[in-house]
Amino acid sequence: MYGHGVGSKERELVALKRDCPAIAVPTGETALLPEGSVVEVVQALGGSYTVQLGWRLFRIDGADGDALGKPPRQKPVLPENASDEEVERLVWEQLRSCYDPEIPVNIVDLGLVYACEVVRQTDGSRWVRVAMTLTAPACGMGPVLTEEVRRRVLEVPTVKECEVELVFDPPWDRSRMSEAAQLALGVF
Repeated sequence: MYGHGVGSKERELVALKRDCPAIAVPTGETALLPEGSVVEVVQALGGSYTVQLGWRLFRIDGADGDALGKPPRQKPVLPENASDEEVERLVWEQLRSCYDPEIPVNIVDLGLVYACEVVRQTDGSRWVRVAMTLTAPACGMGPVLTEEVRRRVLEVPTVKECEVELVFDPPWDRSRMSEAAQLALGVF
């Protein structure tokens, strides 16, 4: 489901400016891409990058975007004394900033997020629980996606704890995708 220039208008070749940690797609194995390697950016969405080196795909976290010459992903902000609704809205925005490295649709529109609960604690902080699934139970990127969700939600001001649970019942299917996602992927 990926292709040249997904998430960008045209093919972009970049020489890595430093050694760069990456995750092989779809296995989820960690790798270190050497400085000077010329990679093709095939997806740049949500502050992370999918690059192709040779015949293999790798995901580079937005925190390492400088290795590609890209600016760091901006952290979310909230007004002081934000309401519970504002915090929950920002949590959902953060979830929408998470993308499968091979699919140019965020995990919310893809239908992977089954539930998101934001609970205010007595000290004013928030605890968040996300129940999500994968497009395929054996996906090697599962741990990568769940950790990205956890990290992104924890970036929301006042969120102090985030639990991400992978669930496979009910199993994911295309009917869970938003109309926009179906149109973007040509499965409508």
